[in-house]
Amino acid sequence: MKKKIIRIKDIAERAGTSKGTVDRVLHNRGRVADDVRERILEIIKELNYEPNRIAQSLKSQRTYNIAALIPDPNEDSYWEAPLKGIEKAEKELRQYGINITRYIFTPHDEHSFNAKANEATRENPDGVLIAPIFYKEALPFFKNWKSLNIPYVLFNTQIESVEPLCYIGQDSYRSGSLAAKILSFGLPEPCTLLVLHINEDIPNSAHLITKEEGFRNFFKQNGRAERYKVVSKDINFYEGGVIDGHLDAIIKKESGIAAIYVTNSKAFEVAAYLEKLGRKDIKLIGYDLLAPNLDYLNKETIHFLINQNPLGQGYWGIHQLANHLIFKQEVAPIKFLPLDIITKENLDYYLDPA
Repeated sequence: MKKKIIRIKDIAERAGTSKGTVDRVLHNRGRVADDVRERILEIIKELNYEPNRIAQSLKSQRTYNIAALIPDPNEDSYWEAPLKGIEKAEKELRQYGINITRYIFTPHDEHSFNAKANEATRENPDGVLIAPIFYKEALPFFKNWKSLNIPYVLFNTQIESVEPLCYIGQDSYRSGSLAAKILSFGLPEPCTLLVLHINEDIPNSAHLITKEEGFRNFFKQNGRAERYKVVSKDINFYEGGVIDGHLDAIIKKESGIAAIYVTNSKAFEVAAYLEKLGRKDIKLIGYDLLAPNLDYLNKETIHFLINQNPLGQGYWGIHQLANHLIFKQEVAPIKFLPLDIITKENLDYYLDPA
């Protein structure tokens, strides 16, 4: 049966009073006799009245300014998808007064992040959506925003020691554990498993440390740690270099590498190297549906990709702020997105036709 919509008018008629009196009780403003207030509150409870938050927000005509702190997609194409998600949410929520200002910073430069975060703070936004890839630099801003009563939502990187309105993204520990489980099938014993952090500031990247922890603990918890040697390496080559020399050195030093786990979206860099060598015996898993990753997935040089749904992270981040600011809804502190395993065979189902 269709649920009947309860209006303020219905409550007023049942209570034998005016709509204005009901409105004053609902919003706790103005003077209302105690007996009338109690009668109205009992009727509200009896009728299970729920305010129409959407109608109220349209009526208020207020603008809510949200600051989105995002790494530059021209520096790292991964960030194109979160920006598309933010744009999609903005189009849907514009009618409710949402206005989003994008503060784009260089993903390899903490000074750029600090400058943009300071710029956003000076504008005194109603809320902030942030990818806190610079963990240490972000902490003072979180403290400041809390003191200013500015709610903020984290996406991509979960930080346990702070209290955002919400975190949107994957469970990094389970993500690493899943990668280990996928790679473990059919591996020779004993063998070496290589964990690669590519172009990342690892001490400042809490989510990648957690991914590696989940990866290593999978083998420990399943009593297989002695059979699989896990080696972790950080590779950085920002200044126009290539990865080949780094991987040459690793493979020369570490014998028996049977699988490689790339903890971010740079699996295609490793795939290109393996393709040059003609190494089809090494299993490779990474993250994200970037064009070069998809190319190597179709060639089966990359065997698996874990989709982190970066578009959904940007999209839901804005919606969670809107739910809190506009619709006055309670927001869960964590919104984990699914851990989707992508292969050549199911890739088409995850591609956006647009």
